Amino acid sequence: MTLREAMPVIRGVARWWADFKVSGPPLPAGPVVVAANHLSHVDPVVVTMAVERPVRFLALDELFGHHTAFDTLLLWLGSIPLTRTGIPLSAMRTALVELAAGGAVAMFPEGRRVAAWGDEWPRRGAAWLSVRSGAPLVPVAITGSGGVMGLEDKKLQRHPVTVTRGEPLHPDEFRNLDDPVTAMTEEWALRIGEALRGVASSE
Repeated sequence: MTLREAMPVIRGVARWWADFKVSGPPLPAGPVVVAANHLSHVDPVVVTMAVERPVRFLALDELFGHHTAFDTLLLWLGSIPLTRTGIPLSAMRTALVELAAGGAVAMFPEGRRVAAWGDEWPRRGAAWLSVRSGAPLVPVAITGSGGVMGLEDKKLQRHPVTVTRGEPLHPDEFRNLDDPVTAMTEEWALRIGEALRGVASSE
């Protein structure tokens, strides 16, 4: 079974542990970089459900070793290992190859799970991939996944999860700036913050 064929199974299983809601425009066709805020070990599954297409994750070491089922799922989803130490040249090359083939690559720019948005300033890797490859960068805002499996939790709990897909950021709109990668990262953070505030105000 390919990942594309298994997508309905992933969505069906995940709905056992999350009351899941998603809004916003669908992902564009072709290569795309997906960048989401990061609250929980389950966020890779949440993003996969939300984007509704196969996506490979640049996954930090800290995502592994907490829950055997999620370790297995992350590897099956085609996660690209990303270490905190040194420059992750191999991981970024693998991501660029995936984008060149028309695939989707996802990252969590905060670099680690946080208790709340704003606890960690985003890193520039997702924007760099977008500018380097020419693929659009799609902001994805997640709320509620920390209630499914929080920072200290190792067991799943049923909890509402809301995901907001944003309009794509196109690298050509930033290329003429002095530092397009930083500018794109800042715009991504602005879009995520706006989406999270919109969800909070509607609750």
